[in-house]
Amino acid sequence: MRVLVIEDDKELAEAIGVGLRRAQMAVDVALDGRSGLQRALVNDYDVVLLDRDLPGLHGDAVCAEMVARGARSRVLMLTAAATIDERVDGLGRGADDYLAKPFAFAELLARVHALARRCQPALPPVLVRGELRLDTAERRAWRAGELLLLGPKEFGILELLLAAQGRVVSAEELLARVWDEAADPFTTTVKVTMSRLRRKLGDPPLIETVPQAGYRI
Repeated sequence: MRVLVIEDDKELAEAIGVGLRRAQMAVDVALDGRSGLQRALVNDYDVVLLDRDLPGLHGDAVCAEMVARGARSRVLMLTAAATIDERVDGLGRGADDYLAKPFAFAELLARVHALARRCQPALPPVLVRGELRLDTAERRAWRAGELLLLGPKEFGILELLLAAQGRVVSAEELLARVWDEAADPFTTTVKVTMSRLRRKLGDPPLIETVPQAGYRI
């Protein structure tokens, strides 16, 4: 899952980023409205955490522009405003959910997961293909009953391939959905991570390379 945090409080933005990365998400951070909007329109995020009171460009304007430009990301608006009218106003501008500050990180994480499910075709909480089993909530995977010790990127690749249900997934899509914007698109990072994942999955091989197209299970 890939998330964008648009929050002008640098300490809070970094804390949210750390927490989401620990939950095995790819996270980018923007500290003002204009740079946040640029990232939101260029990259394919599952969820955008959007502070309403942003410098440069107000969060309401960021949200409205995302809607106008057809961005697929779900928006969770964060704000210190707590009145019903203010919440309704934020939702009316295109936000999908609303969370008033201060908030518990556990609630933020639950809402991010819920919004991510809404922007994708419904999938069962446990993905199964042959002897391979992956639990999306517990972030664990097994082959033939044996627990696989996967890193966050390896798990993210495996999750996307299983969710694709046999569809070929390109290296570009894997890079966009599993890594953050710091990843260099011209490196072999996907290929190297895929190689590690294949070794951990063992034999017989489960992941097929489709020449000039990508990978599939």
